[in-house]
Amino acid sequence: MSAVAHDQIPVGDGVELHVASAGPADGPVVLLVHGFPELWFSWRHQIAPLAEAGYRVLVPDLRGIGGSTQTAPIEDYDNATVQADLFAVLDHAGAERAAFVGHDFGSSFSWHIALAAPERVACVGGLSVPAVPRAPAQPLPIMRRHLGDDFYIAWFQTPGPADAALAADVRRTLATTKVWNPAWAEQDENPPTPPFMTDEELQVYVDAYTRTGFTGGLNWYRNIDRNWHADEALVGRTIDVPACFITGERDPVERFMPIAAMDGYVTDLRERVVIDGAGHWIQQERPDEVNAVLLRFLADAYPA
Repeated sequence: MSAVAHDQIPVGDGVELHVASAGPADGPVVLLVHGFPELWFSWRHQIAPLAEAGYRVLVPDLRGIGGSTQTAPIEDYDNATVQADLFAVLDHAGAERAAFVGHDFGSSFSWHIALAAPERVACVGGLSVPAVPRAPAQPLPIMRRHLGDDFYIAWFQTPGPADAALAADVRRTLATTKVWNPAWAEQDENPPTPPFMTDEELQVYVDAYTRTGFTGGLNWYRNIDRNWHADEALVGRTIDVPACFITGERDPVERFMPIAAMDGYVTDLRERVVIDGAGHWIQQERPDEVNAVLLRFLADAYPA
């Protein structure tokens, strides 16, 4: 990772994002957007291959995460604010547009930006979380009705309990293979390091989240209904920029966000790849396969 530069980029109102970058300064920009509980470091296996292919790779810690500024209001973590933060990173780089590639909640952010501001999106890639049209009613009541109040997204909604439970044993929180929910919070557990990372790599996450806590990422989930209301003006739009989607065969997100939801909504889906045997943390679990898809897609949709 010695070729990666690290900067603090001002995005407005005293907020700075920590941004890792690599690749030629005049290359087409690829912006990699992490999920939760992740960091810029979650893209460590993608940065060098993309940079070596001629892309200028920008990889921020999103607001409230890692080396970026934490702000207190929950609404500071809604779609509009995340979008403004990322556009400020592009503006700082002198880029009119970029390929947005996200994982997990970063995938949701990337799909939303492609829908709301396609003029700034050369192409879009989503990992693990597909693009899903706006629900017919507020999402949280639907989730509670079908999945229960102990469903992890429902549990996250009240500030405090989930924040404290996740921060009580940061290493356990990051290494567990179990779903975070109230029952998990009451258990004792000493999980091993995930097989797709070393102890030293896991420690990068442990150190970061020990310092920041988990509230920044949890606040993304606390804006789900606010984002739904704000997106009323986007009803009827489709995602028309070139797109790709990569997921793992064992990724549990498929159970409540089906890939088929993209049919007709993402109109130029050039790659839809399901990697056999892979789980949710796909760009870390199966980097070679993910990189091959991304490089093929970018060469077609956004040539360097």
